[in-house]
Amino acid sequence: MATLGRTTNSTAEELRTIIVTGASSGIGAYCARALKADGWRVFATARKPEDIAALDADGIEAFYLDYREAGSIEALVASVLERTGGQLDALFNNGAYGQPGAVEDLPVAALREQFEANVFGWHDLTRRVMPVMRRQGHGRLVHCSSILGLTPVPFRGAYAASKHAIEGLMLCMHQELQGSGIHVSLIEPGPVTSKIASNGLVWFLKNIDYENSVHRLAYKAQLERLRAGGSTSRLKPGPEVVYVALRHALLSRRPRPHYVVTVPARIGVILKRILPAAMLYRLLAKRA
Repeated sequence: MATLGRTTNSTAEELRTIIVTGASSGIGAYCARALKADGWRVFATARKPEDIAALDADGIEAFYLDYREAGSIEALVASVLERTGGQLDALFNNGAYGQPGAVEDLPVAALREQFEANVFGWHDLTRRVMPVMRRQGHGRLVHCSSILGLTPVPFRGAYAASKHAIEGLMLCMHQELQGSGIHVSLIEPGPVTSKIASNGLVWFLKNIDYENSVHRLAYKAQLERLRAGGSTSRLKPGPEVVYVALRHALLSRRPRPHYVVTVPARIGVILKRILPAAMLYRLLAKRA
């Protein structure tokens, strides 16, 4: 691994600069603070005032961002570039939510909103920092995708579709940026300790008519799991495993296009390679 990081004793002008979105909890919150500890100048985003205040209290420059609001994306980039003198070394697109529910139960509006937050907002923010990185001749674009962008499972259609879209969009960009000095990487975690399950409960109750669905019995188990904060397993590590991948994507001279993180995710990728498709999907359906 290349030693490109700065020490924590560096001045603000010497620090590498990065935007980290979705830093209110989970992966984003951990990575923002770990980057700060490793000597980066971190510009982190959240939606709730109390989360922004908590980041500020830890010495992280925090801003409001909602991917569904183009104005907030524009304001974020303008504020960051004003503070850095027009420079930005890296972007970590991480903020997202998961809309649970069977595909046939998904209102079109719910699917559209999922893509606004998980795809279109990411694309907007990425495009706004591209001129800066082009001008510099370097940059790192890291996107927190998901194993569900590679191996989908039942009742996660909206979220999986958004991650499949990110995979396709950003892998094309990865190829288009060859030789530019700008690198694109996708981190594809499996289950990691976070609030995505409990946050997903809000969207499930808002958009899914579960009591009148043909899937209502299956939803009962899903609801119990969501209310409990998601699945629990010794194979479900904390967000530090994502930070290991992020740090490599940011600092390596040869960052990878893909970082598959956690044992279940790696198993899923292996099974996708070796099993016939029909057998793989039957196996995944049983785990719903």
